Amino acid sequence: MTYAITQTCCNDATCVAVCPVNCIHPTPEERAFGSTEMLHIDPRACIDCGACADACPVDAIFPVDSLSAGQREYADINAAYYEGGEPAPEAEGPNFHVWGEPVFERSLPSDFGPLRVAVVGTGPAGMYAAQDLLLHTAAEVTLIDRLPVAGGLVRYGVAPDHPATKKVGDTFSRFHSHPRVRMQLGIEVGRDVTAEELSAHHDAVIYAVGASTDKRLGVPGEDSPGCVSATAFVAWYNAHPEAVAQGVDLSAAERVVVVGNGNVALDVARILVADPEALAGTDIAAHALDALRASRVGEVVVLGRRGPEDAAYTRSELLALKHLPGVELVVDDHDPRTAAAIDAAGAGDRAGVLKGLARVRTDAASPAGGERRIVLRFHSEAVEVLGDGGAVRSVRVTDGGGQRDGGGERDGDGAADLSAGLLLRAIGYRGLPVPGLPFDEASGTVPHEGGRVAGLPGSYVVGWIKRGPSGGIGANRTCAAETVGTLLADAVAGTLPAATGDAKAFRRLARQRNRRVVDARGLAAIDRAERDRGRRDGRPRVKLATVEELVATARSGRLLRLGR
Repeated sequence: MTYAITQTCCNDATCVAVCPVNCIHPTPEERAFGSTEMLHIDPRACIDCGACADACPVDAIFPVDSLSAGQREYADINAAYYEGGEPAPEAEGPNFHVWGEPVFERSLPSDFGPLRVAVVGTGPAGMYAAQDLLLHTAAEVTLIDRLPVAGGLVRYGVAPDHPATKKVGDTFSRFHSHPRVRMQLGIEVGRDVTAEELSAHHDAVIYAVGASTDKRLGVPGEDSPGCVSATAFVAWYNAHPEAVAQGVDLSAAERVVVVGNGNVALDVARILVADPEALAGTDIAAHALDALRASRVGEVVVLGRRGPEDAAYTRSELLALKHLPGVELVVDDHDPRTAAAIDAAGAGDRAGVLKGLARVRTDAASPAGGERRIVLRFHSEAVEVLGDGGAVRSVRVTDGGGQRDGGGERDGDGAADLSAGLLLRAIGYRGLPVPGLPFDEASGTVPHEGGRVAGLPGSYVVGWIKRGPSGGIGANRTCAAETVGTLLADAVAGTLPAATGDAKAFRRLARQRNRRVVDARGLAAIDRAERDRGRRDGRPRVKLATVEELVATARSGRLLRLGR
């Protein structure tokens, strides 16, 4: 019985560290790490110990003989990664992979004292950085978030029907009550405190603020009420406190057009056509569940500017769509290049996953009746949103040769107007400036060198605000390791600016500026309340959906624990 890594792999390489026979690749030391969509177990070398399954933070690893029908192809995907490989001649027994030379990238002096570090942002990037500091140094960490609850992307970005992925949050939450951690939730840099004040009270500050806005299409009609960013839609169904509960109306739209074909585009397409009763067992926002139950959406058309060989989604996310109960996945064959690319693709190619899917011609005037379906339409670009009285009526898309060339002009004039009641743009995220930090408008990131903010000693960045909106949850682990390594090197070199205030002074300052700060006890009260609400409804949790609810629950729970 060998093991296989499946769809929810987060690529953080925790499994690599515990494998006794080095059979999980690529490892963080290998060039391919970060360029593959997932890690792979070599079935020839696996000794069936199960250590990787126990260590995986997202429950992505299972014995091959226990894989469900929708996961069985992952046994072949894992094995295919090693096709053509030969056992190393010096290897003995089941270990077919040569161990690399040990590398010690950090060297701290024996008298290295504890640092006081603020981490701004409690999503995966910030928590990987905090975890690194807490496990490998004596640092004292202040966790800061502009929202009165921790979690970031794990809480508000992961789709509710991916509960295994959300489990990585359990790995992070154990540090919330760490004796060297202080939480200051509900504090926003630039509103409540300045970057200068943060730096004055800490030896170093790590900004892990992500990429919280979206890229725009730049086409006529984009600002119509029926055009919504995927960022806002994901926030809406995940009960983000800044999302408007009544912000998305699904009662009139029979077809939704999603522009973009990355993983977020597939997430929103899947949620739109999924069985609401299946979602009722997740932590989806109550208002979103009500809207989906009343929804008339029967078809979602996912537009990609390029062909299937260049699609932005991962193979694992597409494979999941093929097994979505009650939903048909089809390919629009309006352009002959699409069929040609699929037919020519190998089994391991991205376009090869589409082999065997039905090929259809989408009726521009109305969606197909009958079974709910997702239509993948390649070589198409939305060029205009058409509507009546402010509502979206249709989306004009290029048809066939209507691609844009490098100069911005369309090199073909074929077009089609797809009837639609809603358009979701999912063409990428973008970072926003942090007051007091430099910002590159072109890339939407903070200029840095190895994580060190340009021109601001003692300030660092990690995650999407550092490298741009690329890479999943696990990519933040190696990103955080680089940033923390740079920070520690600066500390050893003595180049960190001296703090003028202490931890108590900062807590006093934060509470003077914002009386609704939530600490670790308040966060624990929020968690208990949401889980209690979930148990009553047969769900893992029912999220508190407004800032007022979160703050009130945190305060009431804290006072209850204090016996007041």
